[in-house]
Amino acid sequence: MQQPAPHDRHFDELATRFAEKIYGGAKGAIRLAVLQADLKEVLPERPLRVLDVGAGLGHMSLWLAGHGHQVTLAEPAAPMLDGARARFAEAGLQATFIQAPWQELLGQFEQPFDLVLCHAVLEWLAEPPAILPVLHQLTAADGWLSLAFYNRDALIYRNLLKGHFRKLRKERFAGEGQSLTPQRPLDPRELAGQLDDWFRVEQQSGVRVFHDYMPAEFQARAELTDLLEMELAHRRHPAFAGLGRYLHWLCRPQP
Repeated sequence: MQQPAPHDRHFDELATRFAEKIYGGAKGAIRLAVLQADLKEVLPERPLRVLDVGAGLGHMSLWLAGHGHQVTLAEPAAPMLDGARARFAEAGLQATFIQAPWQELLGQFEQPFDLVLCHAVLEWLAEPPAILPVLHQLTAADGWLSLAFYNRDALIYRNLLKGHFRKLRKERFAGEGQSLTPQRPLDPRELAGQLDDWFRVEQQSGVRVFHDYMPAEFQARAELTDLLEMELAHRRHPAFAGLGRYLHWLCRPQP
């Protein structure tokens, strides 16, 4: 029996659950803190044109708009985009909202962007490398690509710690059905090779390099301020950065 062709995963039916699970606690706070700290280090102090590809509920875009940048959010799932609009309205901030998948973005803009965000998108795509030339065209020659993705190495390590050896032998890493586990965790070395033709990686950080490995009872009683301090302090440690549940790469376009 022929298997159905893989397809990109969108979040129409899971917008509320996604918001609660990802951004309702320490995991989301750590993710935002690391991404924001990394971007603060490299972005010039002038208003930038920003494109958020797969913007979701717009948390990062909202932060950038609050710092005076001109933000465009592109998101294929209507409920997610509606949630982003509501967040911007509540904050009294302006942005451009486009309901479209990444395949429909080329040709919609008069010029490329100073900063393109592509956070937690690749792992939901049927063919992750296919988006890279599109991101390259959307990024200005002197601009930045902020790329964050679900780290296959971290998923393997977590399964090792849990003793899920049968799962590892069968390489069953993808989420199933309504699971919020990404369908294609990415091998960083493989992605780096695919990225070479389009971007050079200037800076790398791990996102949640230790939090997700902590026993639940330690997570429950840890202060968020302490978690953020320690995650930020260790996000580029040579022994720990590669264990981040997500990896954040800041990239410059290849000429």
